[in-house]
Amino acid sequence: MVEIGGRPILWHIMKHYTHYGFTEFVIALGYKGECIKRYFLDYAALEADLTIDLRTRAVRYHQAECSDWVVDLIDTGESTGTGGRIRRLKPHIGDGTFMVTWGDGVSDVDLHGLLAFHRSHGRLATMTVVRPPGRFGCVVLDGPRIAEFREKPAKGENWINGAFFVLEPGVFDYIDGDPTMFEQEPLERLAADGELMAYRHSSFWQCMDTIRDKALLQALWEEPQPPWKLWE
Repeated sequence: MVEIGGRPILWHIMKHYTHYGFTEFVIALGYKGECIKRYFLDYAALEADLTIDLRTRAVRYHQAECSDWVVDLIDTGESTGTGGRIRRLKPHIGDGTFMVTWGDGVSDVDLHGLLAFHRSHGRLATMTVVRPPGRFGCVVLDGPRIAEFREKPAKGENWINGAFFVLEPGVFDYIDGDPTMFEQEPLERLAADGELMAYRHSSFWQCMDTIRDKALLQALWEEPQPPWKLWE
């Protein structure tokens, strides 16, 4: 629920999926889950101008810009691991292909391209991999002498887990229980079994793990065209 431009990062992520036509969401709630429930209960009122008749308690909405969303809000426990949360959502997801991402990062990943890639290889799981920008500048040494300073490299050296997964129901068999962290044993086992494929995304991706990350995303949002804002 941390905000970028006055909107929770969750809203930004959901608007990204909506841009590609995905409007049904299942959100795994844990710590402060009541805040997310309250946000969606109030969403229509927050997005519109209102006329409230206090005598009759009637409410009229004006110029409402409500997204075409169906949102399941499921309590998955405060201490449940990321894998355990996915496993607890199984009754609400159904038997088809589904997408998963975390609530702390935005991107301009092409979700149609991601889904097409997943369907092309026939494995159980696809993970978007990214090369995030380097966080620090560096120095170039000539023996003990500092020869020059270099700015942060445009991209990191290694591909990392960027979330934005596409998964098949068979993935549930790789998650043992509530404590399981999806990023650890399930992904390792899927990889060992040849069931995990990488979708390489080389454009914009940014997590929001620190105050510095939040400040960066806020600054980008204030630009004429924020890099992850694909919607109108």
